[in-house]
Amino acid sequence: MSWWEFWKPKIERLEFVRDFLEVNKHTIPGIRSINQLKFTVLDTETTGLEPSMDSILSFGAVKISDLKIQVPSAVEWYPKSDKKTGKASLIHGLVRISDQISVEEFLKKLLPYLNNSIIIGHHIGFDLEMINKELKPFGINQLPNPVIDTLNLAIRLEHGPNADRSRIAMGAYSLDELCNRYGIEPDDRHTAGGDAFLTAQLFLKLLKLADKKGIRTFKDLIR
Repeated sequence: MSWWEFWKPKIERLEFVRDFLEVNKHTIPGIRSINQLKFTVLDTETTGLEPSMDSILSFGAVKISDLKIQVPSAVEWYPKSDKKTGKASLIHGLVRISDQISVEEFLKKLLPYLNNSIIIGHHIGFDLEMINKELKPFGINQLPNPVIDTLNLAIRLEHGPNADRSRIAMGAYSLDELCNRYGIEPDDRHTAGGDAFLTAQLFLKLLKLADKKGIRTFKDLIR
């Protein structure tokens, strides 16, 4: 085996990272209207709730463009994990998983899928911590995409941008409670794909409320 053959796999492995970072070099103009923006709504199911110790068992996502959920874009992937599911399996039921892919293959699918879209999720910080942990060995410490948490957006729209969270019943801002409040049927709950689809529906409901409050551009939305 030549030295070139020895190094070639490493070069090919990093190409998808370079391509992803290249498309994210340019920021979204603040004046761009919300109906022109592209969003990726995502969710993960994991072996537990400690990002440093646990890993992703399933990843689900769906895209929104033209203020419509693009159902054919929906994906659900299952990265391999050597971690035991523990108590988390009582919630998501993921014990024996078929169609598993390596973490590297998962990331090769994930980054082109995200592209330069705006990432949406409910309590998204945890999901991003889990994803960023898997990306670090590949040279990305943190996804560069803009991020919107539907939990934070709902609080902002219902209580104002300077809401005092110590005076807010945070239990009213779980995904279940928000779906109930905004008339969304909670089907397929506690699967990554199902929760991503519910969050996408919630996000569109929140965007309608945002429009009524004069929030109509990327700058207004991301503040």
